[in-house]
Amino acid sequence: QVQLVESGGGLVQAGDSLRLSCVVSGRSTTATMAWFRQAPGKEREFVAGITWRTGITRYLEVVKGRFTISRDNAKNTVYLQMDSLKPEDTAVYYCAADSRGRLRVSGNDYEYWGQGTQVTVSV
Repeated sequence: QVQLVESGGGLVQAGDSLRLSCVVSGRSTTATMAWFRQAPGKEREFVAGITWRTGITRYLEVVKGRFTISRDNAKNTVYLQMDSLKPEDTAVYYCAADSRGRLRVSGNDYEYWGQGTQVTVSV
């Protein structure tokens, strides 16, 4: 049974930073981790992904240079460091996991999801 628990969201001002965490139980059955986000009235979108074994990463173009995804294999935890936050980054952020090792951008390719954590960036 894989469970994902996110934390670290909050209300910040533009230009501030936040670090999201996703603790994974049952990690041995997962191969790829990702962060998605969904803003009100918008579709869910891929933000960043990483593979447990090799640490290969992939990013949404608009967050490159501002967001960094990383993993701590010993702690079964994936992080999303978000710097230089903008109001358009406001969304519910979800952690997702895939057991097949494909670093895809579609949410349909991820089998497990966390409950989400709200990130709000004010002007």
